[in-house]
Amino acid sequence: MRIEKLKQNFDIEVKLVHFPLHPDTPDEGRSLEDLFAGRGMDLKASYARMKALMDAAGLPYGERSHTYNSRLAQELGKWADTVDGGEALHDALYRGYFVDRRNIGDVDELLTIVEAVGLPVDDARNVLETRSFKDAVDADWAKSHQYGVTGVPTFVAGGRGVVGAQPYGAIADLLTQAGALQATLSSPAGEDE
Repeated sequence: MRIEKLKQNFDIEVKLVHFPLHPDTPDEGRSLEDLFAGRGMDLKASYARMKALMDAAGLPYGERSHTYNSRLAQELGKWADTVDGGEALHDALYRGYFVDRRNIGDVDELLTIVEAVGLPVDDARNVLETRSFKDAVDADWAKSHQYGVTGVPTFVAGGRGVVGAQPYGAIADLLTQAGALQATLSSPAGEDE
């Protein structure tokens, strides 16, 4: 939602760059308790904080018990960027992972998500089997390391960035400081402004 508002208010191009968040997660996933063991993290409090942030941003967010390896989903995301209607896959993968608690590291789950958004399943299967977008995701991972990304989401503009679920104003300030031009909004002739 914030991204759409930013695109309406600024003359910008949004490009998703993938990041290796917990790339060592096994195919079957990993419990959050295991992932954060020994770090003194209160998982219920963390969920409540994230839920509040997501609610404020108008995004759905469910309580998860596991994390899953997102590498194959990222490769599908890069592929989706090259096909008509592919942007729908990004939202569906988000929903699958953060709301529906689906294992987005599982090929069958990924193909089910692809089918649900109306993209060609055979093409997606080929992408996963041949790993044809592996190099593109590797390049994204290198770029995210170059930018110094430590968490997701991270918003970068003009060599600067902000990390985490930020309010709209923080991202708009980043764009303004980076010199992004605000979009010119005009009303049709004869209408009051």
